[in-house]
Amino acid sequence: MQTTVTFKKMDSSDSLKAYVQKKLDKFDRMLDNPGEAHLVLSIQKIRHIAELTLSCDKLNIHAKEESESMYSSIDALMDKVKAQIKKHKEKIKRHMSGNKQSLKNDTLEFTGTVTIPNSDTLTLDDIIIEPIDYKPMDVDDALIELNSGKQSFFVFNNARTEQLNVLYKHNNGKLGLIQPRG
Repeated sequence: MQTTVTFKKMDSSDSLKAYVQKKLDKFDRMLDNPGEAHLVLSIQKIRHIAELTLSCDKLNIHAKEESESMYSSIDALMDKVKAQIKKHKEKIKRHMSGNKQSLKNDTLEFTGTVTIPNSDTLTLDDIIIEPIDYKPMDVDDALIELNSGKQSFFVFNNARTEQLNVLYKHNNGKLGLIQPRG
């Protein structure tokens, strides 16, 4: 791992550089490809601040810690970065595994095959039917229902338009509402 250590408002120290290099070598084993690390160590009044920017392929981590001792700031910073790397690796592992959990429902009666382009042949046994009970409600009530559950969408009958609507969460945190035209 290519490492750069910058000292601001303090004298450079070989012992701090060696300590940081020892800590960052552990991350080098955790990462798939070689990365670049830029660490800024600074002192502001009585606060010892350690700030790290780590780049490797699609992974970019920026973390900052401060305490009354530079070594404890570095330790806390490294713990924070280690947790972020683990979180990123678990996210990739979950995404690539293909082992998605699903609900099992025995209400299917017809058995046949469905062919979807660019995928394997699926049988209707692979389709999960989830019956829903929807009652007339306002969008505000649907929002409360959506936030109370673990699902990323909520189907309801809009009381104002008397039509079936779907309220869902976008990846960016915003909400979307699907309603029929006309």
